[in-house]
Amino acid sequence: QVQLVESGGGLVQAGGSLRLSCAASGRTFSSYAMGWFRQAPGKEREFVAAITWSGGSTYYADSVKGRFTISRDNAKNTVYLQMNGLKPEDTAVYYCASRQRYRGGSYYTGASYDYWGQGTQVTVSS
Repeated sequence: QVQLVESGGGLVQAGGSLRLSCAASGRTFSSYAMGWFRQAPGKEREFVAAITWSGGSTYYADSVKGRFTISRDNAKNTVYLQMNGLKPEDTAVYYCASRQRYRGGSYYTGASYDYWGQGTQVTVSS
């Protein structure tokens, strides 16, 4: 069982920055790949970014590529999402998720992840 707790959300003006954090419980954090997803009101959940267990590979949605950066600190059991150049359309609840190192399935699909956090709200004003 893995417990994930997101933090760092808030209200920011367009063009601003936020850094989300996701703290994971357990001693096997380094064996999990991690992902960030988001869900805006009235919309389906969508993939944002993912990082492999080692941090050696990262994946991004086209809508955030070049603006967001995912990283992890295995010593701190934490994954981060640095969000720069925020736009009003980035407004959503952001969720982190984890999946076992050797789990199959696409990094881009929520169904490929096993554990989810409770989410943190990000609101970008125009």
